[in-house]
This record gives sequence, C-alpha cells and structure tokens, in this order.
Amino acid sequence: MNVVKIERKKLSNQVYDILKEMINNHRFEPGARLNVEQITKEIGVSRTPVWEAISRLEHENLIVNIPNRGVFMAVLTPQQALELYAVRQVLEGLAARLAAASISAELLERMATCLADQRPAVAARDLRRYSMLDFQFHAAVYEACGNQYLKEMLETIKNKMRPIPLSIDINPILDKLYEDHVRLYDALKAHDAERAAAVFAAHNQFMMTLITEESVAGRWNQLGIAGKS
Repeated sequence: MNVVKIERKKLSNQVYDILKEMINNHRFEPGARLNVEQITKEIGVSRTPVWEAISRLEHENLIVNIPNRGVFMAVLTPQQALELYAVRQVLEGLAARLAAASISAELLERMATCLADQRPAVAARDLRRYSMLDFQFHAAVYEACGNQYLKEMLETIKNKMRPIPLSIDINPILDKLYEDHVRLYDALKAHDAERAAAVFAAHNQFMMTLITEESVAGRWNQLGIAGKS
C-alpha cells in the first residue's frame, strides 16, 4: 500500500469517527435524510472519504443508501428492536450482577452525577437529552462489570439501538424509566447483585412492552425508512 492510499484510509477513518459521533449524539434522527454535500463541506474533506465512511456505516445497518432517493438514517423495525432488547436484557442482567460485586466509588459517583442530570431532562420532557444520558448511565454499568468481552458486546448492542425512532411516545413514562435508574443505582451501591439484575430485567421488559404497544397501535416507523433485515 503506497503513501497516498494510507493517507486516504486514515482520512476515511477520521470521517467515519466524526459521523459515528454525530450519530451517537443524535445529530440525525432515525429515518432522517443525510445531506451528504453539507456534511462534506462541514467536515472540510472531499466526497470520497465521506462516501467511504457512509459505506461502512451502511454495513453496520446504521445508514441506508436508497438509489434515486438519498442517504438516510436507518429505522429499526419493531421486531428488530425487540430482538435487541431480548439480548440486552440477558447481558445487562449479567453485567449488573458482576458490577454489584465490585463497583468502585468513582463509578458510583459518575452514575449519581448522571442521575442528577437526568432529573431536569425528565422534568422538561427532553427526550433527546434523556436518551443521551440514558446511554451514559448504562455505559457506566458496563464499565463496572469488569468483563471486557461483556462490555464490548453490550456496547455493540447499544450502538445497534441508535436507529430506534425517538418519535415513539415515551414522554409519559420518562418518570418510570428514571425511577428504574435510581433503583438500579441503589442496588449497586448496596452491592445487591440479585436486586440489581432484577431491576435491569424489569427495565428492559418495560421497554419491550412499550415497543409492542407502539407497533400494535401503528405509531412505529412513521418516518418510512425501515431498517435492514
């Protein structure tokens, strides 16, 4: 591989990291069209590394490139979301048990800070802000579990959940989700492995029930871009 190809590959990786960060920060809503030209200008690169990064994200099922229509953020189907939550429920239960045994004071403090930040987001019904803090809170548990392989699997599941549409009506139950986080924090602080795992299981089951209800009511995927099978 010559120097030019190496430099282009490095640039493509950098653009990929930038786009991935935009997705993680909810810059693009599930189903929303991505303006590739605007992104290219914003990042300050040529089209080639941007399209290479988009191709990688498409393989990760985070982006859909539809001929003659454009590039869109993917939207998971209800079945895909339920399958992800089913796996997450099992893995998070294990993570909670492991974390309860040896969670550090530093991570407990980080979780407490995250909970404090979640409270005003819940009060304001700021779903985007709450979603970002929710990911941070769960990530702290993953880190506390002390198992690198489990952490990597949970991070993968978390990233695959980005295309779940935020348009689903969870505003009325944000208080319930926040209370679950408080109960989980209390269980981990008390080093109660079984209680922590039970809270996580109920938390995930609640979301699975909500997704099913949204799907049956026809409120899911109103944006019209379905995720890949």
